[in-house]
Parts: sequence; C-alpha cells; structure tokens
Amino acid sequence: MEMLVFLGVVVVVLVIAQISGVINSRKMEQNLKIRFKNNYGKLSGKKYDGSQMDHVSGYYDNHKDEDSLDDITWNDLEMDEIFKRVNYCNSAAGEEYLYYSLRNPKGDPQELQKLEEKIQYMTDDQEKRVDLQLVFSKIGNPSKYSIYEYLKFLDNLGNRSNAAHFVMLALLVFSIVEMFVVTEIGIVLFSFVVIFNIISYYKSKNETDPYLATFSYIIRIVSYADMFEALKGSPFDSEIDQLKEDARKMKPFLRGSSLLMSPTRNQATGNPTDMIMDYFRIITHLDLIKFNQMYAEVVKNYDVIDRMITNVGKIETALSICLFRASLNNGYCLPEFVEEKSFDMQEGYHPLIDDPVKNSFSSTKGLLLTGSNASGKSTFLKTCAINAILGQAINTCLATSYKSSSFRIYSSMALRDDLEGQDSYYIVEIKSLKRVLDAAACEGKPVLCFIDEVLRGTNTVERIAASTQILKHFSEMNVLCFAATHDIELNELLEHNYDIYHFAGEVTDNDVHFDYLLHKGPATTRNAIKLLDIIGYDKNITKDAEQLAQKFITTGAWT
Repeated sequence: MEMLVFLGVVVVVLVIAQISGVINSRKMEQNLKIRFKNNYGKLSGKKYDGSQMDHVSGYYDNHKDEDSLDDITWNDLEMDEIFKRVNYCNSAAGEEYLYYSLRNPKGDPQELQKLEEKIQYMTDDQEKRVDLQLVFSKIGNPSKYSIYEYLKFLDNLGNRSNAAHFVMLALLVFSIVEMFVVTEIGIVLFSFVVIFNIISYYKSKNETDPYLATFSYIIRIVSYADMFEALKGSPFDSEIDQLKEDARKMKPFLRGSSLLMSPTRNQATGNPTDMIMDYFRIITHLDLIKFNQMYAEVVKNYDVIDRMITNVGKIETALSICLFRASLNNGYCLPEFVEEKSFDMQEGYHPLIDDPVKNSFSSTKGLLLTGSNASGKSTFLKTCAINAILGQAINTCLATSYKSSSFRIYSSMALRDDLEGQDSYYIVEIKSLKRVLDAAACEGKPVLCFIDEVLRGTNTVERIAASTQILKHFSEMNVLCFAATHDIELNELLEHNYDIYHFAGEVTDNDVHFDYLLHKGPATTRNAIKLLDIIGYDKNITKDAEQLAQKFITTGAWT
C-alpha cells in the first residue's frame, strides 16, 4: 500500500512538472509575440560579436555564382554593416540566405516581383508575421558556426558502421539469457560485455558529440517544417510544398532521435529516471547506434537538407525585408529596371546615416565627381552603389524613385597596400581596376563601377594621363562608371565622356561648412590648404603653400 502511495505521489509530481513546463513555455511564447509586435518599425537591435560575421557567409560560400559581388566591392561599400542594418532574422537559415541575397544582386525582374508579393503578404498580415517570427526564433542558430561548416565537418567521420555495436548488443542479450542456463558463465560474459561497452562508449562518444549541434539544427528545421503550413494559399506555396516533401524524406532521421539528442543525456541531473537512461545508453550503445543511423541519413540527404535550408531562408529573408522597410523613417521605393544602360536615382540616401542629406542623379554616360575634401563625394558614390545593390537584391531602394539597368556591380574605393603579397598601393589599385576592365570585356549585363580617387597611388602627370585613358575606355565599353577625383584637369579632358558634378564647401576663417548636396559642373573651390590652417599648422607653411598653388593655377608651372 505504501509503495502504491509513493508511486502515486511520483506520478502526480511528474504530471505537475509537465503541466508547469507547458504553461511556462506558452508564457514565454506570448511574451516573445508581444515583443515582436512592439518592435515592429524599430531597429533590429541585434548584437554581433567579433566572430559572428565570419560565419554568416556559409550559405553564400556554397552557392556563389558569376553575379556575386566580389570581396573588394563588398568591403569597399561596408556591406557587412548594411547586412546588419537589414538583418531581422532569428534563424541561421534566414541570416545566411539574406547575406547570400545581398552578395548576389541578380536584378531579375520576375524573381523580384515574386519576392515583392511575399514581402507584401508579410506586411499586410501582422498575425502571420508574428507567428513566423516565433517559428524562426525556435529554429534559431546551430551555434556560433554556419550549418555548412558543420556539414563539412561531418566529412571527417568517414564511413560509419554499426556492426560492432550490434555484435556487442547481441552478446549482451546472449549473456543475460545464459544466466538462466549456466549462471556463472552468463555472469562472467555479462560482466565482460558491460566493461567493454563502458570503455568503448566514452571513446566513441567523444568522437561523435562535436557533431550533435549539426543534428540538433537539422532536427529543428525538419520538426518545425509543418508549422509553415499556416502560410498555405500565400505567395509562399512553392516553398511550403517543397518543405513538406523534404521533411517527409527526413522522417527516418527524426525517428528515435531522442535517444541521442535528449538534453539530459550524460548531464548528471540527479533525476533517477535520467540516470537509469544514461546507464542504459552506456551499456547498450543505443545512442551511438542512432548517431550512425542519423549520420547516414544526413550523408544520403545532403541535397534535401540544403534545399530545406534554402526554402526556410527564403521565407525569413522576405520577412526580414518587410521589417527592414518598416524601420525606414526616411522612406523607400521599389526599383524599376530598364533595358538601356542608365542610372536614375531621385532623393537617394545612405542607410547608415541617421539624418541624411538626399541627392538626385540621372545619367546614361557616367559621373565624374570633383570637390573639396570631406564634402561628401565618397558617401555619394556609396549611396548610389548600395541602392543599386539593394534594388537588385531585395527590391528596395532608399530613394523616392530609382530606375536603372540591371548591372554587374564593382568598386575600387577603400584600397590599401598588400603587405602579405608585397604589392604597393599603386599595384593594388591597378589590379583592382583591371578586374573591372576584364569583367566589362565579358558578355553579359552592363557593368556599374565606382572608383574613388582614380590612381591616387602615383605621380600627378602619369595619374592624369592614365586616369583619362582608363575612364575614357570605360565610357566606350558596356560600363557606367562613377568616379571621384581631386584632379580637376580631368573635367576638361573627359567633359564629352562623362557628366561632370561636384560637391562644395564654404570656407570661413575658422571652419569649413558643407551642404553635402550634389552640384552640376566642376568644383570651383579648394580647401586642403585651408584645413591645414584651421587645425593649427604654422602660418608660414599654409601661406607659402597657398601662394605656390596660386602660381601654378596662374602659370601652369611649379616655381
């Protein structure tokens, strides 16, 4: 009787604990939903540690193609920071697909129209949007590394066989049966099998445990695939149907996975049930057997897993773009793509500037940009480039209107000496420009390129001569080039090849003020020597420098 009472109390405690867990889980979900609703239209607030951006490129690294932005362009434009601004994803699949999308601005009007339908669906239905954010938060991240890095890591395991485990399991069963036939022999055999299994268990466990993060993430994607059924009858139907089919193919991977993936496995929780299960695993190797079965399913279904990650990523990327748009206090527009080589941006602005000055520019020839130091030339070039990328990648431009060709996009801006490769700045620079020339020589979409301070790494005479010919060559190719320079001589040399614009600054006795507005025509003012004066250089230096510069402007010769 006492034993029955004790068992009854244990059952009641377990039931209460289970109910309490369910209540707490639902409460956490409700709190998350409230947070998602309240944060709509705000900055994402995501935090990034030093290594996080090193692994978000996993999907891109495995799917890059000829339309991808190269590393020079990505780094020139500080696209890691743009990614962070656009990223509202809660799952690794979403983050990695969003990164891939920004690295591959294809500018395909049909694909962008499909994407727009998905974004609008998310925008119009708050309840679905919030429910999806919850699903993606449950999928989460595998760890600090990309799932693709983990999948490659699995290759280190080679071929896995359960033959030895099954032999020892059979011997274990045989020894137990033998105890009822010849007790002494059965006990000896049982002891031998148990000791051998314990020793070999920990060796195998140490080999396999590092791979469990991969399995855990795949389990979450497969397990939550059914939750996307709520989107049926939406623009996401093709992704949902494929997810459903692929999740069905992965059912053998899920079956019995709790033997291996239990959160209390080998955790010394003190719970008697957990302790019994741990001893059972150690003696029978059932979790190791399941690991090998799951590993075989991953190897067999790599393409299925990749496709599931792709479709989950596509759905969350559309959601992230929706949330990004809602946070744009300065507005946005949808791009329009035309056949002829052209660029037209009205009131465009840079996404990382809180209170931006908007600028408009339209051209079919290209842009030659001059102006004072710190007047806004580089920021304007980046604004144009980033809007081109965002338009072609996520159908969103930070402007009142944007119309252009679909381009292959390159830049040559924030270059530096290559000490490892022993290349000087000038060598790095001409190699960077050569890659744009090579791309332009290949058939395909027109090239849109951005060059800041053309050939700054060499002497004035050769710089002006070479810059003129390179920029003229671009204007005669399938290229729309936007170039900034301090060499005002280029304005006259290239006036028939490029539209000439400038940024200006007003110089006072103690400061230089900029309006950051694009002005038509060449620059008419200089401020480099004045800036020396403002920050406290010796008056004799600045006075003599100004006189020397003025003589050169008047006579065309240095004296």
